[in-house]
Amino acid sequence: MVEYWQMMAVNEHSLDRVYAAISDPTRRGILAELRKGEANVCALAERFPMSLNGVSKHLKVLERAGLVERTVRGREHRLRLRAAPLRQAADWLQHYQAFWEARLDALEELLIADRGAAATAAPKHPRAVRGRRRR
Repeated sequence: MVEYWQMMAVNEHSLDRVYAAISDPTRRGILAELRKGEANVCALAERFPMSLNGVSKHLKVLERAGLVERTVRGREHRLRLRAAPLRQAADWLQHYQAFWEARLDALEELLIADRGAAATAAPKHPRAVRGRRRR
């Protein structure tokens, strides 16, 4: 039983890092660029309106989340996308997507039934209501 909870803690920690990493538009942009293929750090940094140091900080976050892999060849740092953690995050969301779709389907059925019941009810004519008129 302890192993299960330890495993869940590791998976949740991984998910936290992935979602934190993709929460930033610059980091999503970096991932989009790396989706096209490997890139040199300097060439990648030129595509963003910030310093090389700023891009490097974003890359560290992506590396800690396991989304980017860095290889060093001499003085050149090459980066490539690792999409497996994104698949794990998508799988986690898929579980909740099914839950919400089922809930929304049930709500839709309820609204349709309610609308049908309201349409079949006889509309009340103002003259049919008895009572005193205010003068």
